[in-house]
Amino acid sequence: MAVMLYHPLVNPPAEVVHQALLYWDGISSVVPRALPVPGRRPPSRTPEPALDLLRPDLRELRDRGLYSPLVVDPDLLYPLHHRPEACPPDEPDPTWVILEDGLRRMAGGGRPPRPPASPGHFIIPMKTHWRLEELLCELGLAEEVQRPDLPEGYALSVAEEVQQFVVGTVVRGIADDASRSGTAHFPYTDREEAHRWALRPSPAGHPVLSWEMELGRLLPLPAPGTPTAEVLAFRERHRDERLRLMRALHRMLGDLRRDYEHPADVLAQLRREIDQAVGDYRAAVRASRTAWVSRSVTVAVALGAAGAGAHLAPGLEWVLGTVGGYTLNVATREIRPAAKEAREHDFSYLHRVGASLGEPHPARHGLLHRAVRALSFPRPRR
Repeated sequence: MAVMLYHPLVNPPAEVVHQALLYWDGISSVVPRALPVPGRRPPSRTPEPALDLLRPDLRELRDRGLYSPLVVDPDLLYPLHHRPEACPPDEPDPTWVILEDGLRRMAGGGRPPRPPASPGHFIIPMKTHWRLEELLCELGLAEEVQRPDLPEGYALSVAEEVQQFVVGTVVRGIADDASRSGTAHFPYTDREEAHRWALRPSPAGHPVLSWEMELGRLLPLPAPGTPTAEVLAFRERHRDERLRLMRALHRMLGDLRRDYEHPADVLAQLRREIDQAVGDYRAAVRASRTAWVSRSVTVAVALGAAGAGAHLAPGLEWVLGTVGGYTLNVATREIRPAAKEAREHDFSYLHRVGASLGEPHPARHGLLHRAVRALSFPRPRR
Protein backbone atom coordinates (compact mmCIF):
# COMPACT_ATOMS: atom_id res chain seq x y z
CA MET A 1 0.00 0.00 0.00
CA ALA A 2 1.03 3.61 -0.64
CA VAL A 3 -0.27 6.30 1.70
CA MET A 4 0.06 10.05 1.23
CA LEU A 5 1.60 11.68 4.32
CA TYR A 6 0.35 15.26 4.20
CA HIS A 7 2.30 18.04 5.95
CA PRO A 8 2.71 20.55 7.57
CA LEU A 9 -0.86 20.98 8.91
CA VAL A 10 -3.28 18.59 10.61
CA ASN A 11 -6.10 19.15 8.12
CA PRO A 12 -5.16 19.01 4.42
CA PRO A 13 -7.02 21.14 1.86
CA ALA A 14 -9.99 19.49 0.15
CA GLU A 15 -8.10 19.42 -3.16
CA VAL A 16 -5.28 17.39 -1.59
CA VAL A 17 -7.81 15.03 0.02
CA HIS A 18 -9.40 14.43 -3.39
CA GLN A 19 -5.96 13.76 -4.89
CA ALA A 20 -5.36 11.13 -2.21
CA LEU A 21 -8.74 9.47 -2.74
CA LEU A 22 -8.14 9.12 -6.46
CA TYR A 23 -4.45 8.22 -6.69
CA TRP A 24 -3.41 6.79 -3.32
CA ASP A 25 -4.51 3.97 -1.04
CA GLY A 26 -5.11 6.45 1.76
CA ILE A 27 -3.99 9.67 3.42
CA SER A 28 -2.38 10.48 6.77
CA SER A 29 -1.41 13.63 8.61
CA VAL A 30 0.43 14.23 11.87
CA VAL A 31 -1.98 14.78 14.75
CA PRO A 32 -1.10 15.60 18.39
CA ARG A 33 -1.53 12.93 21.03
CA ALA A 34 -4.71 13.20 23.07
CA LEU A 35 -4.29 13.57 26.80
CA PRO A 36 -5.59 10.58 28.78
CA VAL A 37 -9.01 11.02 30.35
CA PRO A 38 -8.71 11.16 34.17
CA GLY A 39 -9.80 7.89 35.74
CA ARG A 40 -9.92 6.08 32.41
CA ARG A 41 -7.43 3.37 31.60
CA PRO A 42 -5.92 3.79 28.12
CA PRO A 43 -7.15 1.04 25.76
CA SER A 44 -3.59 0.33 24.57
CA ARG A 45 -0.01 1.50 24.97
CA THR A 46 -0.22 3.24 21.60
CA PRO A 47 -0.91 6.98 22.05
CA GLU A 48 -4.37 8.04 20.90
CA PRO A 49 -4.72 10.96 18.46
CA ALA A 50 -6.63 14.12 19.34
CA LEU A 51 -9.51 13.41 16.96
CA ASP A 52 -11.37 16.57 17.92
CA LEU A 53 -8.80 18.56 15.91
CA LEU A 54 -9.89 16.86 12.67
CA ARG A 55 -12.42 18.25 10.23
CA PRO A 56 -15.67 16.27 10.02
CA ASP A 57 -14.84 15.00 6.51
CA LEU A 58 -11.55 13.54 7.74
CA ARG A 59 -13.28 11.83 10.65
CA GLU A 60 -15.71 10.30 8.17
CA LEU A 61 -12.86 9.12 5.93
CA ARG A 62 -11.18 7.64 9.01
CA ASP A 63 -14.32 5.61 9.69
CA ARG A 64 -14.09 4.34 6.09
CA GLY A 65 -10.44 3.36 6.55
CA LEU A 66 -9.20 5.97 4.05
CA TYR A 67 -7.62 8.42 6.52
CA SER A 68 -5.33 7.60 9.43
CA PRO A 69 -4.15 10.19 11.99
CA LEU A 70 -0.46 9.72 12.67
CA VAL A 71 0.87 10.28 16.19
CA VAL A 72 4.60 10.98 16.10
CA ASP A 73 7.15 9.60 18.53
CA PRO A 74 8.76 12.81 19.90
CA ASP A 75 12.07 10.97 20.31
CA LEU A 76 12.43 11.33 16.53
CA LEU A 77 13.57 14.88 17.31
CA TYR A 78 15.69 14.17 20.37
CA PRO A 79 19.29 15.16 19.52
CA LEU A 80 20.88 12.78 22.06
CA HIS A 81 18.73 9.78 21.27
CA HIS A 82 20.12 7.61 18.48
CA ARG A 83 18.54 4.56 17.00
CA PRO A 84 21.03 2.23 15.29
CA GLU A 85 19.28 2.38 11.92
CA ALA A 86 19.24 6.21 11.94
CA CYS A 87 22.91 7.02 12.53
CA PRO A 88 25.95 5.72 14.44
CA PRO A 89 25.86 6.52 18.18
CA ASP A 90 28.93 8.76 17.97
CA GLU A 91 27.56 10.95 15.17
CA PRO A 92 24.99 13.77 15.49
CA ASP A 93 21.52 13.05 14.16
CA PRO A 94 21.39 14.67 10.68
CA THR A 95 17.84 15.93 11.14
CA TRP A 96 18.72 17.67 14.38
CA VAL A 97 21.83 19.19 12.79
CA ILE A 98 19.66 20.78 10.09
CA LEU A 99 17.07 21.95 12.62
CA GLU A 100 19.54 23.56 14.98
CA ASP A 101 21.68 25.06 12.23
CA GLY A 102 18.68 26.44 10.34
CA LEU A 103 16.99 27.91 13.41
CA ARG A 104 20.17 29.57 14.63
CA ARG A 105 20.73 31.06 11.18
CA MET A 106 17.18 32.42 11.17
CA ALA A 107 17.57 33.93 14.63
CA GLY A 108 20.94 35.47 13.79
CA GLY A 109 19.87 37.00 10.49
CA GLY A 110 19.19 40.64 9.82
CA ARG A 111 15.41 40.12 10.02
CA PRO A 112 14.73 37.09 12.18
CA PRO A 113 11.18 35.69 11.77
CA ARG A 114 9.72 36.61 15.15
CA PRO A 115 6.28 35.38 16.29
CA PRO A 116 3.60 37.67 14.83
CA ALA A 117 1.48 39.94 17.00
CA SER A 118 -1.63 38.06 15.85
CA PRO A 119 -0.78 34.35 16.08
CA GLY A 120 -1.66 32.38 12.97
CA HIS A 121 0.94 29.60 12.72
CA PHE A 122 1.81 27.20 15.49
CA ILE A 123 4.12 24.42 16.61
CA ILE A 124 1.84 22.10 18.56
CA PRO A 125 3.10 20.31 21.70
CA MET A 126 2.96 16.51 21.51
CA LYS A 127 3.99 16.77 17.83
CA THR A 128 7.58 17.71 18.74
CA HIS A 129 10.20 17.08 21.42
CA TRP A 130 10.56 19.39 24.42
CA ARG A 131 14.16 20.20 23.40
CA LEU A 132 12.96 21.67 20.11
CA GLU A 133 10.36 23.78 21.90
CA GLU A 134 13.05 24.97 24.30
CA LEU A 135 15.39 25.91 21.44
CA LEU A 136 12.67 27.84 19.59
CA CYS A 137 11.84 29.92 22.67
CA GLU A 138 15.51 30.38 23.57
CA LEU A 139 16.19 31.86 20.11
CA GLY A 140 13.17 34.13 20.26
CA LEU A 141 11.51 32.36 17.33
CA ALA A 142 8.47 31.18 19.32
CA GLU A 143 6.35 32.24 22.23
CA GLU A 144 3.81 30.28 24.21
CA VAL A 145 0.14 31.16 23.68
CA GLN A 146 -2.97 29.71 25.27
CA ARG A 147 -4.91 27.23 23.14
CA PRO A 148 -7.84 25.75 25.10
CA ASP A 149 -8.73 23.64 22.05
CA LEU A 150 -5.48 21.66 22.33
CA PRO A 151 -4.87 18.76 24.75
CA GLU A 152 -2.11 20.60 26.67
CA GLY A 153 -3.85 23.98 26.59
CA TYR A 154 -1.07 25.85 24.81
CA ALA A 155 0.94 26.03 21.58
CA LEU A 156 4.01 27.84 20.33
CA SER A 157 3.20 30.77 18.10
CA VAL A 158 5.75 31.05 15.28
CA ALA A 159 6.17 32.76 11.94
CA GLU A 160 4.99 30.75 8.93
CA GLU A 161 8.60 30.42 7.76
CA VAL A 162 9.58 28.73 11.03
CA GLN A 163 6.60 26.37 11.01
CA GLN A 164 7.27 25.17 7.48
CA PHE A 165 10.98 24.81 8.17
CA VAL A 166 10.48 22.64 11.27
CA VAL A 167 7.79 20.35 9.87
CA GLY A 168 9.37 20.12 6.43
CA THR A 169 12.73 19.16 7.91
CA VAL A 170 11.42 16.27 10.00
CA VAL A 171 8.73 14.87 7.70
CA ARG A 172 10.93 12.38 5.84
CA GLY A 173 12.01 10.88 9.16
CA ILE A 174 8.35 10.67 10.16
CA ALA A 175 7.57 8.91 6.86
CA ASP A 176 10.39 6.40 7.45
CA ASP A 177 9.14 5.71 10.96
CA ALA A 178 5.53 5.26 9.81
CA SER A 179 6.58 2.94 6.98
CA ARG A 180 7.87 0.38 9.46
CA SER A 181 4.30 -0.88 9.78
CA GLY A 182 4.59 -2.28 6.26
CA THR A 183 2.57 0.53 4.65
CA ALA A 184 4.77 2.96 2.72
CA HIS A 185 4.19 6.64 3.57
CA PHE A 186 5.23 9.40 1.16
CA PRO A 187 5.68 13.07 2.16
CA TYR A 188 3.20 15.29 0.33
CA THR A 189 2.67 19.02 0.82
CA ASP A 190 1.03 22.03 -0.75
CA ARG A 191 3.64 24.45 0.70
CA GLU A 192 6.67 25.27 -1.45
CA GLU A 193 8.86 26.14 1.53
CA ALA A 194 7.96 22.95 3.43
CA HIS A 195 8.87 20.90 0.34
CA ARG A 196 12.16 22.74 -0.02
CA TRP A 197 13.10 22.21 3.63
CA ALA A 198 12.16 18.52 3.45
CA LEU A 199 14.85 18.02 0.81
CA ARG A 200 17.48 20.59 1.82
CA PRO A 201 20.96 19.03 2.15
CA SER A 202 22.51 19.02 5.61
CA PRO A 203 25.50 21.32 6.16
CA ALA A 204 27.18 18.40 7.97
CA GLY A 205 26.30 15.68 5.46
CA HIS A 206 26.75 14.59 1.87
CA PRO A 207 23.90 15.33 -0.57
CA VAL A 208 22.52 12.88 -3.12
CA LEU A 209 21.01 13.56 -6.50
CA SER A 210 17.31 13.53 -7.28
CA TRP A 211 15.10 13.86 -10.31
CA GLU A 212 12.12 16.19 -10.20
CA MET A 213 9.23 15.52 -12.57
CA GLU A 214 5.90 17.21 -13.23
CA LEU A 215 3.08 14.63 -13.19
CA GLY A 216 0.06 16.92 -12.95
CA ARG A 217 -1.24 16.37 -16.48
CA LEU A 218 -1.44 12.63 -15.84
CA LEU A 219 -3.46 13.12 -12.63
CA PRO A 220 -6.62 15.18 -13.33
CA LEU A 221 -8.62 16.40 -10.33
CA PRO A 222 -12.28 17.29 -9.80
CA ALA A 223 -12.79 21.04 -10.00
CA PRO A 224 -12.83 23.05 -6.75
CA GLY A 225 -16.13 22.76 -4.92
CA THR A 226 -16.77 19.15 -5.96
CA PRO A 227 -18.32 17.28 -3.00
CA THR A 228 -16.11 14.59 -1.46
CA ALA A 229 -19.05 12.17 -1.76
CA GLU A 230 -18.91 12.62 -5.54
CA VAL A 231 -15.17 11.88 -5.54
CA LEU A 232 -15.74 8.76 -3.44
CA ALA A 233 -18.41 7.58 -5.87
CA PHE A 234 -16.01 8.02 -8.81
CA ARG A 235 -13.28 6.22 -6.85
CA GLU A 236 -15.48 3.15 -6.37
CA ARG A 237 -17.12 3.20 -9.80
CA HIS A 238 -13.78 3.31 -11.63
CA ARG A 239 -11.67 1.34 -9.20
CA ASP A 240 -10.00 -0.79 -11.88
CA GLU A 241 -8.99 2.15 -14.10
CA ARG A 242 -7.74 4.08 -11.07
CA LEU A 243 -5.63 1.21 -9.71
CA ARG A 244 -4.08 0.51 -13.11
CA LEU A 245 -2.99 4.14 -13.41
CA MET A 246 -1.65 4.23 -9.83
CA ARG A 247 0.37 1.05 -10.30
CA ALA A 248 1.75 2.12 -13.68
CA LEU A 249 2.99 5.49 -12.39
CA HIS A 250 4.42 4.10 -9.12
CA ARG A 251 6.20 1.41 -11.10
CA MET A 252 7.62 4.04 -13.47
CA LEU A 253 8.99 6.11 -10.57
CA GLY A 254 10.45 3.06 -8.85
CA ASP A 255 12.11 1.78 -12.02
CA LEU A 256 13.52 5.22 -12.85
CA ARG A 257 15.04 5.40 -9.38
CA ARG A 258 16.65 1.97 -9.67
CA ASP A 259 17.72 2.19 -13.32
CA TYR A 260 18.56 5.89 -13.52
CA GLU A 261 21.35 5.22 -16.03
CA HIS A 262 18.89 3.98 -18.66
CA PRO A 263 15.72 6.09 -18.31
CA ALA A 264 14.83 5.77 -22.00
CA ASP A 265 14.79 1.98 -21.64
CA VAL A 266 12.54 2.26 -18.59
CA LEU A 267 10.03 4.41 -20.47
CA ALA A 268 10.20 2.14 -23.53
CA GLN A 269 9.34 -0.89 -21.41
CA LEU A 270 6.46 0.83 -19.61
CA ARG A 271 5.09 3.09 -22.34
CA ARG A 272 2.40 0.72 -23.56
CA GLU A 273 1.22 -0.01 -19.99
CA ILE A 274 1.14 3.68 -19.04
CA ASP A 275 -0.50 4.77 -22.32
CA GLN A 276 -3.25 2.20 -21.86
CA ALA A 277 -3.77 3.11 -18.18
CA VAL A 278 -3.89 6.85 -18.92
CA GLY A 279 -6.23 6.31 -21.87
CA ASP A 280 -8.68 4.19 -19.88
CA TYR A 281 -8.68 6.63 -16.98
CA ARG A 282 -9.11 9.62 -19.26
CA ALA A 283 -12.13 7.92 -20.84
CA ALA A 284 -13.64 7.46 -17.36
CA VAL A 285 -13.01 11.14 -16.60
CA ARG A 286 -14.69 12.24 -19.84
CA ALA A 287 -17.68 10.01 -19.18
CA SER A 288 -18.28 11.48 -15.72
CA ARG A 289 -20.52 14.47 -15.11
CA THR A 290 -17.84 16.09 -12.98
CA ALA A 291 -15.76 19.09 -14.11
CA TRP A 292 -12.02 18.33 -14.00
CA VAL A 293 -8.84 20.41 -13.83
CA SER A 294 -5.10 19.76 -14.07
CA ARG A 295 -2.95 20.86 -11.13
CA SER A 296 0.82 21.04 -10.83
CA VAL A 297 2.10 17.96 -8.95
CA THR A 298 5.88 17.65 -8.75
CA VAL A 299 7.64 14.56 -7.43
CA ALA A 300 11.27 14.42 -6.26
CA VAL A 301 12.79 10.97 -6.76
CA ALA A 302 15.96 10.42 -4.74
CA LEU A 303 18.54 8.48 -6.73
CA GLY A 304 20.74 7.70 -3.73
CA ALA A 305 24.50 7.99 -3.43
CA ALA A 306 25.03 5.79 -6.48
CA GLY A 307 23.26 8.34 -8.66
CA ALA A 308 26.20 10.72 -8.64
CA GLY A 309 27.58 9.29 -11.89
CA ALA A 310 29.70 11.32 -14.27
CA HIS A 311 26.75 11.84 -16.65
CA LEU A 312 24.47 13.29 -13.96
CA ALA A 313 24.91 16.66 -12.28
CA PRO A 314 22.68 19.05 -10.32
CA GLY A 315 21.00 21.89 -12.19
CA LEU A 316 20.21 20.03 -15.43
CA GLU A 317 16.88 20.09 -17.27
CA TRP A 318 15.81 17.92 -20.17
CA VAL A 319 12.87 16.18 -21.81
CA LEU A 320 12.92 12.57 -20.66
CA GLY A 321 10.28 11.31 -23.07
CA THR A 322 6.56 11.01 -23.66
CA VAL A 323 4.30 8.96 -21.39
CA GLY A 324 0.53 8.74 -21.54
CA GLY A 325 0.60 11.17 -24.47
CA TYR A 326 2.31 13.93 -22.49
CA THR A 327 5.88 15.12 -22.35
CA LEU A 328 7.79 14.30 -19.17
CA ASN A 329 10.23 17.05 -18.16
CA VAL A 330 13.00 16.27 -15.67
CA ALA A 331 15.34 18.42 -13.58
CA THR A 332 18.19 17.29 -11.32
CA ARG A 333 19.02 18.75 -7.93
CA GLU A 334 20.92 17.86 -4.78
CA ILE A 335 18.90 16.80 -1.74
CA ARG A 336 19.46 15.35 1.72
CA PRO A 337 19.61 11.53 1.76
CA ALA A 338 16.95 9.66 3.67
CA ALA A 339 17.84 8.35 7.12
CA LYS A 340 17.55 4.85 5.70
CA GLU A 341 19.68 4.82 2.55
CA ALA A 342 18.18 1.50 1.46
CA ARG A 343 14.61 2.81 1.51
CA GLU A 344 13.00 1.44 -1.63
CA HIS A 345 10.86 4.43 -2.57
CA ASP A 346 12.25 7.79 -1.42
CA PHE A 347 9.76 10.15 -3.06
CA SER A 348 8.49 13.58 -1.94
CA TYR A 349 5.59 15.43 -3.56
CA LEU A 350 4.64 19.10 -3.97
CA HIS A 351 1.03 19.87 -4.90
CA ARG A 352 0.41 23.46 -5.99
CA VAL A 353 -3.20 24.01 -4.93
CA GLY A 354 -4.97 26.29 -7.38
CA ALA A 355 -2.02 26.27 -9.82
CA SER A 356 -3.80 25.22 -12.98
CA LEU A 357 -1.83 23.68 -15.83
CA GLY A 358 -4.53 24.76 -18.24
CA GLU A 359 -6.17 22.55 -20.80
CA PRO A 360 -3.86 19.59 -21.52
CA HIS A 361 -2.30 19.32 -24.97
CA PRO A 362 -0.85 15.87 -25.66
CA ALA A 363 2.44 15.36 -27.44
CA ARG A 364 1.94 14.01 -30.97
CA HIS A 365 4.11 11.71 -33.08
CA GLY A 366 6.70 11.49 -30.32
CA LEU A 367 7.55 15.21 -30.65
CA LEU A 368 6.99 17.92 -28.08
CA HIS A 369 3.58 19.43 -28.87
CA ARG A 370 3.46 21.63 -25.82
CA ALA A 371 5.80 21.58 -22.82
CA VAL A 372 4.46 21.09 -19.33
CA ARG A 373 4.86 23.79 -16.73
CA ALA A 374 8.53 24.80 -16.56
CA LEU A 375 10.43 23.70 -13.46
CA SER A 376 12.27 26.47 -11.64
CA PHE A 377 15.80 25.08 -11.56
CA PRO A 378 18.83 26.87 -12.97
CA ARG A 379 20.46 25.48 -16.05
CA PRO A 380 24.16 24.63 -15.70
CA ARG A 381 26.66 27.19 -16.91
CA ARG A 382 28.60 26.28 -19.99
